[in-house]
Amino acid sequence: MSTTTAPARPQAVRRPGDRIFGGAAVGSGVLILITLAAVAAFLLYQAWPAIVADPTEVRGEQGLLWYVGPLIFGTLLSSVIALLIAFPLSIGIALFISHYAPRRLAQGLGYVIDLLAAVPSIIFGLWGLSIATEAVPSFNIINEYLGWIPLFGGQVTVTGRTMLMIGIVLAIMILPIMTAVNREVFLQTPRLHEEASLALGATRWEMIRQTVIPFGRSGVISGAMLGLGRALGETMAVAIILSPSARYSWELLTSASAGTIAGDIALNFPESFGVERNTLFVSGLALFVVTLLVNMFARWIISRRAEFSGAN
Repeated sequence: MSTTTAPARPQAVRRPGDRIFGGAAVGSGVLILITLAAVAAFLLYQAWPAIVADPTEVRGEQGLLWYVGPLIFGTLLSSVIALLIAFPLSIGIALFISHYAPRRLAQGLGYVIDLLAAVPSIIFGLWGLSIATEAVPSFNIINEYLGWIPLFGGQVTVTGRTMLMIGIVLAIMILPIMTAVNREVFLQTPRLHEEASLALGATRWEMIRQTVIPFGRSGVISGAMLGLGRALGETMAVAIILSPSARYSWELLTSASAGTIAGDIALNFPESFGVERNTLFVSGLALFVVTLLVNMFARWIISRRAEFSGAN
């Protein structure tokens, strides 16, 4: 009894171009990891003298935790405010451009969104500084009716340079980036899914809720984390508007607001030397760790939501 064996599958011949491209891709990935490790090592090396120094020698003369802690708190607070404002607006604008606006209007709005994403941050900072005083009456109204909430309590500053103003400016800064990402994600929704939902009698909003939003959920989260990353590292807009103080404060309308890490480094680095400058590197290392943790958390959320989305 004879047995037949299946013919061996011919192996694909790798051309020189394939090998070069594969090597370049692997090298690029390794280079990113090396760069990330080098940045972390540099920050740790520069921050080490302040880490091992006596608490009275570091900036503020009360220890690293007393100095860096309020800055981390202020950085997270301002970024969360910006994200809470920009997140729903970015989804609404993206849905209008992708599914409601006429084609010509949608194209024009898309160009405007892309242009806004390229505006330098210092322009937003100057704009925020110019309207800060004009925003004081609105802040007084918020304080009058919502002052029982700790976030809006306290004495409203007459300058308008508050944590809430920083959050609004950062929200406007990250809104174009998040909108552009959401728009492209929503446009990738399979047309057959949308038509099937409409054919079953769904309204346009029901179709968006059933097909577009579930499909683009991972992309929306990615866009939100991208915007949050920019808000965490924003420097000039915060440095121009906010007068930081080394304290924890939930009050968004008062002058006693905690600063941000990036703004504090920009304001104090040129005049610092010795252990004081090393203290600023500790702040930079803390911002690096916070940003890394935020991105890792975002990747974890996206991986958990991948099964509900058609996007990989």
